[in-house]
Amino acid sequence: MAAEPASSGPQTRVNSRRSYNVVHPVDIETPPLASPAPASSPDVYREVKHFKKWVVWLIPVFVVANVIMFIITMYVNNCPKNSINCIATFLGRFSFQPFKENPLLGPSSSTLQKMGALDVNKVVHRHQGWLLITCNWLHGGVFHLLANMLSLLVIGYRLEQEFGFVRIGLLYVISGLGGSLLSSLFIQTNISVGASGALFGLLGAMLSELITNWSIYASKFGALFTLLVVIAINLAVGILPHVDNFAHIGGFLSGFFLGFVFLIRPQFGWVNQRYGPPGYASSQAKPKFKTYQCILWVLSAIILIVGFTVGLVMLLRGVDANKHCSWCHYLSCVPTSRWSCKTEPAYCTSSQTGNQLFLTCSSNGKNGTYTYANASSSQIQGLCSQLCS
Repeated sequence: MAAEPASSGPQTRVNSRRSYNVVHPVDIETPPLASPAPASSPDVYREVKHFKKWVVWLIPVFVVANVIMFIITMYVNNCPKNSINCIATFLGRFSFQPFKENPLLGPSSSTLQKMGALDVNKVVHRHQGWLLITCNWLHGGVFHLLANMLSLLVIGYRLEQEFGFVRIGLLYVISGLGGSLLSSLFIQTNISVGASGALFGLLGAMLSELITNWSIYASKFGALFTLLVVIAINLAVGILPHVDNFAHIGGFLSGFFLGFVFLIRPQFGWVNQRYGPPGYASSQAKPKFKTYQCILWVLSAIILIVGFTVGLVMLLRGVDANKHCSWCHYLSCVPTSRWSCKTEPAYCTSSQTGNQLFLTCSSNGKNGTYTYANASSSQIQGLCSQLCS
């Protein structure tokens, strides 16, 4: 999607008034597990691998990786060289774009495009499919990065502790891909960056994990209600302008169905049967999983395979999903008397006379004159973004 920053929230859509959308989930206490039936000998204890606590390391690594990518992005951005009126100039080339251009304290849109922001035109016509993944590791500013990383620590730490780094790592990456995929089908004129599609995937997985392992939890109804409220609030943020709610929805749905596949746990009857002390016998052999768990697993696997396949085919064929769903754009922005949902990328006409650079914004008709000798394309794009914002 393309151009300049102007608000904050979970996944980020960048346009002539760029915004970065960040998730602010509430810390949800996972309902306590009901204890397995006691074995006949209280002195015998064996750790049950299906319920052990994992050492958390992958989520912190993800946080560090996102921070490093932001530092590299700011190094490449080099605001003093490519823009005027930079913020925090004492940081040198790490200083931020003008607040009017990017209120989140971050780089320019052109820099994010260089670093791998999601640009549908590049994915479809230049076959740069990796942008569906790389955009999830970029952030539009300091505020965007902090909000997303704090959310990742709050949600991801507990999930990795309960289910391990392999399942949570796959869930995070695939959910991010799902968010990028749905976003690219509906929002095709602006660039997008941010980890919120993956973060919403973790929220969706928390919900499906509670559902599929329903019988082994205590205080389940209270936890379900709290989780639904948190999800609803975060999705509601997406109806504000400049917020890419399609990335949120795509990530949430991907994580929700992945949770049924990755986060299924055996029932306690089977656990007691398998890990009971010598001489322990159950009156009736128990299956590892309940019937409803198996049904949800199969249905979710089918939905994920079909959904991702159809979505990728539609994207690579250049399909604009808005043409097939006239009301779907309201899922990402609801216009009111206080704001408009119409956003256009920043385009300017330019001419150079000596040291004078003349720009005219195509969207609002504003003119600007700047003192630049042989301005580079990056400098012109930065000035254009400011002029059109």
